[in-house]
Amino acid sequence: MVEGIHVPSDKTEFSECWRTVWRTPYIMRLALSAGIGGLLFGYDTGVISGALLYIREDFDSVNRKTWLQETIVSMAVAGAIVGAAIGGYINDRFGRRKAIMCADVVFFFGAIVMAVSPAPWVIIIGRLLVGLGVGMASMTSPLYISESSPARIRGALVSTNGLLITGGQFLSYLINLAFTKTRGTWRWMLGVAGVPPFIQFLLMLTLPESPRWLFRQGRTEEARSVLERIYPAEQVEVEMTALASSVEAEKADEAALGDDIISKLKNAFGNTVVRRGLYAGVTVQVAQQFVGINTVMYYAPTIVQFAGFASKSVALALSLITSGLNALGTIISMFFVDRYGRRKLMLISMVGIIIFLVSLSTVFMEASIHAPKVSAIETSHFGGNGTCAKYLSTPDVSKWNCMSCLKAQCAFCADGQNQLNPGACLVSNKNMRGICHGENRVYFDNGCPSRVGFLAVVFLALYIVTYAPGIGTIPWIVNSEIYPLRYRGLGGGIAAVANWTSNLIVSQSYLSLTKALGAGGTFFLFAAFTFIGLLFIYRFVPETKGMPFEEVEKMLEVGFRPSLCGGKKSKPKPEPEDVANDA
Repeated sequence: MVEGIHVPSDKTEFSECWRTVWRTPYIMRLALSAGIGGLLFGYDTGVISGALLYIREDFDSVNRKTWLQETIVSMAVAGAIVGAAIGGYINDRFGRRKAIMCADVVFFFGAIVMAVSPAPWVIIIGRLLVGLGVGMASMTSPLYISESSPARIRGALVSTNGLLITGGQFLSYLINLAFTKTRGTWRWMLGVAGVPPFIQFLLMLTLPESPRWLFRQGRTEEARSVLERIYPAEQVEVEMTALASSVEAEKADEAALGDDIISKLKNAFGNTVVRRGLYAGVTVQVAQQFVGINTVMYYAPTIVQFAGFASKSVALALSLITSGLNALGTIISMFFVDRYGRRKLMLISMVGIIIFLVSLSTVFMEASIHAPKVSAIETSHFGGNGTCAKYLSTPDVSKWNCMSCLKAQCAFCADGQNQLNPGACLVSNKNMRGICHGENRVYFDNGCPSRVGFLAVVFLALYIVTYAPGIGTIPWIVNSEIYPLRYRGLGGGIAAVANWTSNLIVSQSYLSLTKALGAGGTFFLFAAFTFIGLLFIYRFVPETKGMPFEEVEKMLEVGFRPSLCGGKKSKPKPEPEDVANDA
């Protein structure tokens, strides 16, 4: 899934961070206030997965139309792509603080629109607004934290933003569970999302602008005032001098890159080092999405229902486990990424993901083959008006089982004594759901009863465990290290757009793929994509652990060639004309 800008940090930095914020609590106040933007990001990612179960129940059109479900989910991603682009302009023109507050306002109104939506199309508008807010916050919050933090603990403080993202996802599942028995269910789930941006807006009113942005605008004394609250008095002048030097170098770099985006892109792709950096940066971002992670984040309860757990509250509770494991994996990554390296952890992560995706695929295929049969007697019990139309029009229904019924866009009402016994194939609507439940039977419209369904939850959890510490967090670290300084913002932006776009493609197509290939076939397809991603990472992504930026640049200039054990090899240094002409 997308996790924003991440600056690597190690144990030493975390210890230093603790000592520093203990002495100067104001620093943590800045970081946590801005980090609520990460919480918004995570909450929106997770909350829709549970809310969608109840939206389908309230709107038959959503329940019948797979593309409508996908649009409700993925419209926030589409909005985030636009929000990230707009956020860049607002950041530079009006400042980081105002950009965060603007994101809060847009997100707040998006949450209200979703909560009061009278029709699916209004939910989609609300999701678009929320996505705009998420896109702006996802790039602005880490930027504000990094520019308002002492350099020695910057990585640790920015890491709090990543923790709040996964924490927001975990919180969203808790909120979803809290409202499962409440009247209005999904409206509360989506509406509660308006509380964090409201709190953040009030907090940001009391906080200053980023000192770096103030200095760039010529507001030197205001920048000094902020630094005086962050650093000890004896360090303020040193930091002011360093800030002046850094901003001057940054402006020189911007002048060299060109004034417009076309010139910047032309210069970037014309530079061999940057181009090779983009090969690595874009590869890891696209691979992160095409392992299928956001199908789990956006559709986890639905996937659990595919595994045969029809109860919405049970599906949400089991999904909570996957979200918790994702948060745990993020913490693990912080402690191991600087010990074992970026490349090795990603490669190990991808191998584990392939194993568990294939295992998931096998479980779902097995469950489909051995799904309970459809009984003509059980079906006729509910009358002709309640029977699935395709079932009635099929000459030979002897081979029909629960999966055949669901593929016909109908529902399976399980036997009251044993769900694995033959059941009834019914029309999929609220009325028949109520009748089925009224006879103390379980109504399945997303998956079928299965003896092996619990294995799907186990393998889903193991998938998250292997994803989170590796390909889940490291792509953002790689993109913070792989580009020359003057191209770092542009290169990271290109890679982030690749990430968001890949996210949109996966989230918009998942349910349609499931409908066409089945859950088993879809997870096998993601396993194939993961294998391709593994090959690309092996070929294009070098190890950058512990390397100064200058060394990374020299390595890319020479050219990276992988070795079998995952280390790095360099080609003989080419002649200057070869470097200039190398594509």
